[in-house]
Amino acid sequence: MGSSRRILGTLGLLSCLVLSAQTSAAGAEAPPGPGQAPRVPFTQRYQAVQHGGLVRASNSSIGCRREQAPGAEPCAEVDKGAAGANGDFEMFYSEVDKDPDTYNSTRAELKVPQGAKVSYARLYWGGNLRVGEQKPPEDNDRVLVAEPGGAYKEVLADTVIGHRTDEGSDAYQASADVTPLVRKGGAGMWTVAQVNIAMGHSPVGAWGGWTLVVAYEQPQEPLRRISVWDGFESIAAGAGEAAGETVEIAGVNAPAGAAGKAGVVAYDGDRGTLGDSLTVTSDSGRRMSVNDAENPFNDVMNSTITEFGRPSFVRQPEHLNNLGYDADVFDLSPALSGGARSLNFRFAGESQGQFLGVLFVQTDARR
Repeated sequence: MGSSRRILGTLGLLSCLVLSAQTSAAGAEAPPGPGQAPRVPFTQRYQAVQHGGLVRASNSSIGCRREQAPGAEPCAEVDKGAAGANGDFEMFYSEVDKDPDTYNSTRAELKVPQGAKVSYARLYWGGNLRVGEQKPPEDNDRVLVAEPGGAYKEVLADTVIGHRTDEGSDAYQASADVTPLVRKGGAGMWTVAQVNIAMGHSPVGAWGGWTLVVAYEQPQEPLRRISVWDGFESIAAGAGEAAGETVEIAGVNAPAGAAGKAGVVAYDGDRGTLGDSLTVTSDSGRRMSVNDAENPFNDVMNSTITEFGRPSFVRQPEHLNNLGYDADVFDLSPALSGGARSLNFRFAGESQGQFLGVLFVQTDARR
């Protein structure tokens, strides 16, 4: 795509607010990016024990335009949830803002409870740079964000960007602390534009999207331990340590019968391509396969954006098969039935593999 539509760094929005440690004055030369690495090991980004919890808003940034593979379901049926892999379709950017200066934009509702105080917020975005076109990786570190009723503000990545060329794809994930912006903007429809992803068709396929993870304090809610972990790992197909990823969260300190949930952001998981799974094991030995009505145990990363197996917030557009973008929240309560001091999350890859980007966990805490 030509530079006239790659306007990530040249919009001329003199009122842009750069929410990053790398802030530059309007008109000044932008500072160098935070650096990129083919693998970013999972580490804890944020944790707290407080009355409150975690919420998130998510959407994919690209969708199906026409079928390419013989026997592929029509795009209209795929949008409604039919099985299909992104490599079976020509993909094109989703655009909801009617702004001629953006080439992709999508919205999602953030449900911060009334009266709650935002204690932390982080925005994640990523996708595939190589499909029918090759997008420049130097644009991975920036997106445009608009709070409910607000104008776009440029957000720059503030940490190492995962960026890996792998099996025909050119995949990345970036993120930034956006706590001040979310404290100001609050609940409602958030818009994210200019996610650096490629359109078109290839055997690997186009995919990409964004997720806003928000921790909040609310005195009327239970005392909970909340934790946000992130990284960028390629999960290969098959069994064994080399084909999976394990994230251990210590210090959970959940009492017997505690409630909990876990959210996952993953890339390039295909609906109907089997083999990927997620299991959680507590230190007491209690082990559960993580799945629900929309995320089967052997196809858990299947291009859905759900909470406990159902949609939980408004999105524009609101495709049920997001063709390579997953942002799901699962019920962890069965794993906590006997209490837990630590939880071990084990991810296994589907037959074509996928990328893992974010894990966030909320559990009831002992008083």
